[in-house]
Amino acid sequence: MTEATAPQPALLPVRTSRLVLRTYRDEDLEPLLDYYADPEVARFLLEEAWTREDAEAQLALRRQRTGIEGPASALALVVEHEGTVVGDVALWTTGDTVSRGEVGWAFHPGYGGRGFATEALRSLLGIAFDRYRMHRVVAQLDARNEPSARLCERVGMQREGHLRADWWSKGEWTDTLVYGMLQREWQRP
Repeated sequence: MTEATAPQPALLPVRTSRLVLRTYRDEDLEPLLDYYADPEVARFLLEEAWTREDAEAQLALRRQRTGIEGPASALALVVEHEGTVVGDVALWTTGDTVSRGEVGWAFHPGYGGRGFATEALRSLLGIAFDRYRMHRVVAQLDARNEPSARLCERVGMQREGHLRADWWSKGEWTDTLVYGMLQREWQRP
């Protein structure tokens, strides 16, 4: 994609064989709080486990992240299975361009092991590459987060780096794994 090529808006909601990826609504507060308040879910995230006030503030922010319109924009989506919120995914631009993006996710541990994260992340990569025509997408994660590293590998992202003690998080220096995918590597499921 050249910088002059305008990305197309995402067509939402996105439906996969089992999931619906959609923008946030007010009624998502309780389901989000249910898993983000769990210390095990927050363990490898940049923030602590959420309080109700955190959840309200985050929901308000995420409701504004409805698409990639230019640099410093983001798309934040709730992931539903059979009408139940099972997790969320996000795509945001990096730097001063819309041709590079980063992805992130969190899922309710009660719905683990069913492939929902894999299906949702593949769908999000499809949005990044097919809809927004991004050139490159990365994921950066705490190196101790083995399930997220395996998720990156399952969707075809390549491990590009292991940064040692590069991020101060929750009272300690932590390592970061960097995974990446180029548009030419993207394979539609």
